[in-house]
Amino acid sequence: MLCELCRQLAVLDLTGLRSLGLAMITLLGLRQQQLLTLLLENKEGLTVEELSKGLGITDNAVRQHLTALERDGMVVKGETQSTGGRPEQLFGLTAAGHELFPRHYSWFAELLISSLLEEQGTEALRKRLEGLGKAVGRQVGTRIAGVKDRAERIRALSGIMRELGYQSGSVDPANEKLPAIEATNCVFHSLAQRYPEVCYFDLALMSEIVGRNAIHDECMVRGGNVCRFKFKERP
Repeated sequence: MLCELCRQLAVLDLTGLRSLGLAMITLLGLRQQQLLTLLLENKEGLTVEELSKGLGITDNAVRQHLTALERDGMVVKGETQSTGGRPEQLFGLTAAGHELFPRHYSWFAELLISSLLEEQGTEALRKRLEGLGKAVGRQVGTRIAGVKDRAERIRALSGIMRELGYQSGSVDPANEKLPAIEATNCVFHSLAQRYPEVCYFDLALMSEIVGRNAIHDECMVRGGNVCRFKFKERP
């Protein structure tokens, strides 16, 4: 869905665990972590019997873990493997399963931004990030194309932001016609501290989706307690 640079930025520090150097897989139980690691190391997939031997647990216990991981979208059935007798089912990781493991995107995102800043300057970097934000906003906005009411679009946008890792919600400020969005975290926080121009990506994305100019009413990078985004009529 996202262009390459945007994809690198969008996955940066999701849920705050990335910035702590932790992998999402650590939220799972030990056996499930071990099972997923075996599948990661065996790209062609493994059978229940192979997983049982690798983990040192029974076939039934493996099946229980696989059922839970399939339900959560982390594991998928693959091809069957011929064993000379009854074919055995192979299991492998889904894309979501792969994302549980550490992905060090932040250094690459910083490399891209620092290179753009050095080669083209601050204003060009800002325009580039705004352009990326608008492009992503147009793509993401198709999900709520049928929502015409501006206030409802803002509330829907808050939900989309939660999917991207923000702890966000819509609020109704006094003396404002439209709701605002408040986020208690920033998925780009460490990057935005070094390169404040990153905030233009968020602002452009929100403006494109809502159809009103998004402004940073409060920003954690600038010392605020939250990131609060308000929406104003376009001139």
